[in-house]
Amino acid sequence: MNKSIKIVFFGTPEFATGVLDALHKSQHEIAAVVTAPDKPAGRGRKINESDVKKYAVAHGLPVLQPKNLKAEDFLEELASFKADVQVIVAFRMLPEAVWKMPSLGTFNLHASLLPQYRGAAPINWAIINQEKVTGVTTFFIDDKIDTGAIISNQETLISPLENVETLYDRLMKMGAELSLETVNSIATGTVPTTVQKDHTDLKEAPKLDSKNTLIDFTKSAVAVDALIRGLYPYPVAKASLYNKEQMVVKIHKSKVVEKQHKMTPGSFVIENGEMFVACGTNMIEIEELQLPNKKRLKIKDLLNGYTFVPDARFDVA
Repeated sequence: MNKSIKIVFFGTPEFATGVLDALHKSQHEIAAVVTAPDKPAGRGRKINESDVKKYAVAHGLPVLQPKNLKAEDFLEELASFKADVQVIVAFRMLPEAVWKMPSLGTFNLHASLLPQYRGAAPINWAIINQEKVTGVTTFFIDDKIDTGAIISNQETLISPLENVETLYDRLMKMGAELSLETVNSIATGTVPTTVQKDHTDLKEAPKLDSKNTLIDFTKSAVAVDALIRGLYPYPVAKASLYNKEQMVVKIHKSKVVEKQHKMTPGSFVIENGEMFVACGTNMIEIEELQLPNKKRLKIKDLLNGYTFVPDARFDVA
């Protein structure tokens, strides 16, 4: 039987719960779980607990929710669990006092093949940049972001029509398996490491914001469609639409239409209940669109009660 070690787990979103579940069901001991503080959310300002906290509470695991990771009382409580290793999945940057604490180190699971796509949104950017392959990586944490010595990784192909929803689910399962393998190798003292080597063609995975989620229709239809798939189902691609007035709409689903045109990028035609938007090269068909403060609708359903004026158009970014 594999040796059992004591783990403190750090994580917040759903992606982290798959890893926590795999570790909790293994021979290893989850001594405590560290997650984000509860936050009021929605119009009713109802207190929202993280997915990791919900899992931990449901399984009777001790939960720590520090606001300040350098606070003396938190560091003392964390040290009291005497963890052999700390496992980090989708959590904020840790101070040195935290990641240096356990005797066997602190490792992170990252949803890319490091050193590619260091940063906050690796799953999204792999699709946006039309990568053919991605994966998950475990690595020991150091004092920078996603730069520590690599322990192990696992690859998966990205299909041509992949979106974040399908890739996220697959990487979550792969990440759970890889994290357990990594803990097992650390427990038996057989953990190999490889130093990350920087090179000139490194791609980053910066945080998604209002600028980098806005569609630029001067790009090719393939690039526009990749952006839409890389932002679905969250946070969803945005487009600036003029239709009597300026507004920002969300575009949930699209497909590439290989059709040459002489139209201005961002202009569109509606034919037989379908919407075709001119891009720098070819066109995209917008299949689902969401007007401000409205539900998302299939285009044919939107057209039943909504009218586009003759000079309506999407702005280029």
